[in-house]
Amino acid sequence: MTALFSIVPIAGLLAAAPAAGTQTPPAQPPPAQTTPAQTPPAAKSPAEAPPGQPPAPPPPAFTYNPEGRRDPFISLLGRGSDPRTTVTRPAGVPGILINEVSLKGIVIDTKGSYAVIQGPDGKTHMIRPGDKLLDGSVKSIQSDAVVFSQDVNDPLSLVKQKEIRKTLRQETRG
Repeated sequence: MTALFSIVPIAGLLAAAPAAGTQTPPAQPPPAQTTPAQTPPAAKSPAEAPPGQPPAPPPPAFTYNPEGRRDPFISLLGRGSDPRTTVTRPAGVPGILINEVSLKGIVIDTKGSYAVIQGPDGKTHMIRPGDKLLDGSVKSIQSDAVVFSQDVNDPLSLVKQKEIRKTLRQETRG
């Protein structure tokens, strides 16, 4: 398929279009007159290097110079100083996050109540009200749930602690 039109700049169209009834050639600008002092020296290409010298190396590829700015190609996730991820966790209940806890049972006896929880490593632990976890503490133990008080580490949040309630699973008997 061939093109049915061509693109001509408007300035070229006006200069090339003669007035109606006249046939004058388009005006051409006079050649620029330059003196030898104004002529810039021609750049030498590597092929024009003098004999006996190796050709000049090509210019280096682009490199990023941050000049005190953050590198935009490095991820912002996983950076910072979160003490829960940078240091080793203590063993047992003090090294478990509240979100990692799975409630397995609740025992109520004459001495009080305690809960049986399972950590992320699969080990079971006994907790009582007031026990400390990595990001909070046990607030209370009820007959069907445990209430945790979790510390909020967001500096923009007005709330510094929030309650998290973990309940026992109710088995359905059919």
